[in-house]
Amino acid sequence: MFERFTSAARATVVGAQEEARTLHAARIGTEHVLISMLHDPDGAVTRLLAEHDLDAETVRQDVQRLMGATDSPDLTFFTDADAEDAAALKAIGIDLDKVRAAIEESFGAGALRLPKPAPKKRGLFGKLYATGGHIPFSPRAKKVLELSLREAIRLHQNFIANEHLVLGMLREGKGLAARILADHQVDAAALRTDLEKSLKDQAA
Repeated sequence: MFERFTSAARATVVGAQEEARTLHAARIGTEHVLISMLHDPDGAVTRLLAEHDLDAETVRQDVQRLMGATDSPDLTFFTDADAEDAAALKAIGIDLDKVRAAIEESFGAGALRLPKPAPKKRGLFGKLYATGGHIPFSPRAKKVLELSLREAIRLHQNFIANEHLVLGMLREGKGLAARILADHQVDAAALRTDLEKSLKDQAA
């Protein structure tokens, strides 16, 4: 599958790992993929989302806000899948920094840090972390990557570009990336239309 990715899409997927590492995440989530692709200054996705005042830094700030963490390496037990829970806790007055501090006071500094995941050598995305030391994809991010392939097949295209990745995010609909797009009032149907037009132009 990975061999079908355009050079820009490959850069996005590889860059997502660095974004996850920067945000001290235990897994690569859909949000890290979105941030990474928005680093491409010439990309169609960057241009389309700029119309909604969305860029890499804005998305990164949204991720930190929704996860209830501001650059805290100890909050790696939160993933893309439970961002809604983190936001809900914050809304009812539960301060995750205080929770972390209380746990560390009882169990020692770094008690919440997860061990480095064991490298995976098999599976659809094994190539990306087979050598060890890499951050694995969250189940939801894997699903988005798989859906991007389905979107390419649906559009009768033999390549996977960043536009396909966003179509996969929209189709999956529950990841943190999709949540951020919705929070910024991005019209999903209109965005799909624009993404598909961009893809058809590339395929022409």
